[in-house]
Amino acid sequence: MDATKVKAITKQGYEQLTKELKRLKEVERPKNIQAIAEARAHGDLSENAEYDAAKEDQWKLNTRIAQLETVLSTAEVVDPARLSGDRVMFGATVVLYDEDADKELTYQLVSELEADLKKGKLSITSPLGRALIGKYEGDDVVVKTPAGTRYVTVVSVEYK
Repeated sequence: MDATKVKAITKQGYEQLTKELKRLKEVERPKNIQAIAEARAHGDLSENAEYDAAKEDQWKLNTRIAQLETVLSTAEVVDPARLSGDRVMFGATVVLYDEDADKELTYQLVSELEADLKKGKLSITSPLGRALIGKYEGDDVVVKTPAGTRYVTVVSVEYK
């Protein structure tokens, strides 16, 4: 995921990413610094697996911090509760009827960083998310996914 592409983000997503950034800087980074110091104390760094692992963790941590700082500094915060309409756009909560599964599914369209299908958060850049943009209640949607073609109907569109 390219953090430079993420622009729109929900208010809730912005708050969650801000919390994550604070935790990474205030909790995880000091733990990592301590782990590196302890590994250094074990002696020869050329054969020290603990040191190598701690340095790799440091790289991952710093990469994530930089990603979050970039996203948060350039994000356009969208409060879906302030939007309205019957057309599917970023932030919309949509109820879909999935013909193959014969059941209704509810998703909110969010940024890539916020996406979590278990919580009903669908990335706007996913195949389904892209297919839903611009659709209205009652529209039938054909979605081509890596797993095959899906057929869904937009039951309702709501901004909350």
